[in-house]
Amino acid sequence: MKLLTKEQKRAIGLKIVPIIGSLIIRLLALTNKKKFHAPESLGDDPFIMACWHGQLFMIPYAYTHFRKEPKVKLLISEHFDGDLIAKTLGFFGFGTIRGSSTRGGVKALLQGIKDIRAGYDLGITPDGPKGPRHEVHDGIIVMAQKAKAKIVLVEIKPSKYWQVNSWDKFIIPKPFGLIEYFISEAIDVRDLDILDAKKLIKEGMLQHEF
Repeated sequence: MKLLTKEQKRAIGLKIVPIIGSLIIRLLALTNKKKFHAPESLGDDPFIMACWHGQLFMIPYAYTHFRKEPKVKLLISEHFDGDLIAKTLGFFGFGTIRGSSTRGGVKALLQGIKDIRAGYDLGITPDGPKGPRHEVHDGIIVMAQKAKAKIVLVEIKPSKYWQVNSWDKFIIPKPFGLIEYFISEAIDVRDLDILDAKKLIKEGMLQHEF
């Protein structure tokens, strides 16, 4: 029997994995209690929501806590893993911008600025797509400053979880626990230099570390 090529396996995976992944996310959301430590509102202006790569799994519910009608694009890498994430989050009404600090970075940066100015919120993993873990790359700062957008910091902490042996120590909540969402007020980094802004974001996103 002829074995499937790498391209064929990926094509099948792109059709099946996002469907299964979106169903698992919904199931975990239903079987876990959710508690939000968050401001009442983030206002109507477009913002950039920042979440560590390893906590990305349940990010749809952090965003829809504030925006019942999603108008958001996530900055996702152009790698195959990024294809899977993009298609999975598409089931939640999220658009994507493809690119990262390593591939398509300038294109993604310019598109992100354009989309914020057009009224879209953005979602970014400051340490993605390949780390180092919990180290903030420059892109989120440049994008916020150029687009004059504020940044919202998100930490997602399940009480029970599986942890993948990957560079980002990816977290998947187990059912029948509590998922806590720590969401900051929108912060303005326009008057900060890059290093000070990166420090502010990193410290703000490590207040409730595992």
